[in-house]
Amino acid sequence: MMTNWSSAANQLSKQGSVYVLVTLVGVSGSTPRNSGTKMVISQADIFDTIGGGHLEHKTIKHARTMLAVGKNCQHLEHFQLGSNLGQCCGGNASVLFECFAAVGVNIMLFGAGHVGKALIPILAQLPCHVTWVDSREEQFPANIEMYPNVTKVVTEEPEFEVGSMPEHSYFVVMTHNHQMDFEISQAILKRADFSYLGLIASDTKWRRFKQRYKHRDVDQNQVARMSCPIGLEQVGGKLPIEVAVSVSAEIINKYQAEEQNRQVEQVLEQRLDTGSPAAPRARPSSQQGINWKELKQLLNAD
Repeated sequence: MMTNWSSAANQLSKQGSVYVLVTLVGVSGSTPRNSGTKMVISQADIFDTIGGGHLEHKTIKHARTMLAVGKNCQHLEHFQLGSNLGQCCGGNASVLFECFAAVGVNIMLFGAGHVGKALIPILAQLPCHVTWVDSREEQFPANIEMYPNVTKVVTEEPEFEVGSMPEHSYFVVMTHNHQMDFEISQAILKRADFSYLGLIASDTKWRRFKQRYKHRDVDQNQVARMSCPIGLEQVGGKLPIEVAVSVSAEIINKYQAEEQNRQVEQVLEQRLDTGSPAAPRARPSSQQGINWKELKQLLNAD
């Protein structure tokens, strides 16, 4: 159990969870704790303390408001402990609130076979949260707890886990059973709100799946969005680690392109709000998203 603010911040960052870091940046007079004291507030827990009492109560309340918004931001608040908060120490405290937004990439990986085992250590180092699903408890490694941003799910009906994921999630389907792969992928396609759906399959398997999707009246526009064969085309190989590197590279390419698109949209929105003329929107390529030079020109445009 995390109790120290630094270990809590480190763990929450690895998990990709939203949290607020609170710091006493200036104190005068009599105060419960000294300048530099910190605490962390997450959606579910509180770690460490800045001294308790009404000051901490007001601090937590303000942090909860920032957590509800969930955006990266900073805010400085000044408190008079005596007149405003009724604390007998009567000093003054300036409190810095720093909100660290949750990671936007949520990945559900179906399959704990050789490729899944090779893929997890790579995904665990990325800014994402991974839900790892398989029907076989014994297939999961004993050291899975070493990956704080990976959650294990054991279920006989993995397709029903699809509905637990938020919008714009990433799905990687590579179970030991073709029928299971079909049911899972069909459930994802019917949701139609995924950012990425990768299916491991041979050419024959992929052709049969596409025919079966048609017979089940699955939207063909959604099928066209699937990544099959899975992985980045430029990274070949059939060894589990080679496939894992290819899949992770495709995922990285995808979420980086999405982030660059968001940055451009934010700039355009700011220019519209201020009445400044908007520069032409950069057009992302299929593999690299928005070119950085184009983004830089947009950011620096008059």
